[in-house]
Amino acid sequence: MTVTAALVKELRERTGAGMMECKKALVAAEGDIESAIETMRKSGQAKAAKKSGRIAAEGAIVVRVSDDNKNAIMVEINSETDFVSRDDSFKAFSDQVATTILQERLANLEDLAALKAAGSDQTIDEVRLALVAKIGENIQVRRFVEITSNSAIACYTHGERIGVLVGVSVDDTELARDIAMHIAASNPQVIHPDQVDQDMLAKEKAIFVAQAQDSGKPDEIIEKMVGGRLKKFLNEVSLVGQPFVKDPDTTVGKLLAAKKAEVTAFERFEVGEGIEKKV
Repeated sequence: MTVTAALVKELRERTGAGMMECKKALVAAEGDIESAIETMRKSGQAKAAKKSGRIAAEGAIVVRVSDDNKNAIMVEINSETDFVSRDDSFKAFSDQVATTILQERLANLEDLAALKAAGSDQTIDEVRLALVAKIGENIQVRRFVEITSNSAIACYTHGERIGVLVGVSVDDTELARDIAMHIAASNPQVIHPDQVDQDMLAKEKAIFVAQAQDSGKPDEIIEKMVGGRLKKFLNEVSLVGQPFVKDPDTTVGKLLAAKKAEVTAFERFEVGEGIEKKV
């Protein structure tokens, strides 16, 4: 069978592969387009496996809230370059993953990978592999999280690099959104000071003690200095102790108290955090 330009065009549209790759596959398959597609999918998966070891520290954070505003999810999807993260195909895949997670109650990434992607007869991982073959970069679904609330939930994204989910104890979506914006900007580690990890606190205290002892002041003064620095540290890393970004004259804790509200849960993702990037 003759390999026509129209056949190459059709294969390219169906696979997203380059023109030369499509022509070579059709020649090898003697013009059988279905056979060519099968061969290209196999080779595409092989290419994806080779790319899976490459560092993917760029990408996007995608958030979704259920129609009843009681359930919200957030997912980080990584690519190797920020150029690819702006690609329409990457964005479509990210939306597909987020929609699938919101529709299902999932325990881990392995469960997600095996699920049929929203609006597709392929699994999430099959769609991902096809995208890797098309784009030529390692693409990974790195992590996702879900929160629920019987009151209000808000999600916020700063561009596509920072995402936040927040649940509050009162039915006040504006308050929840304000808190989400604050978390995106100020990056608290916990809600309340008493939730700070004790090992982290002990390390900070040891540093403060060493710094204070270098001052040569009496022990009772050193104790007060250390106490003051620890209190400041706890306020800096806890949500309720931080100055509210929209009104630095008050703290988030005072804002919540005025609204008779509490933050029940929050999650903050930033693209690539904790991933060692190659320079």
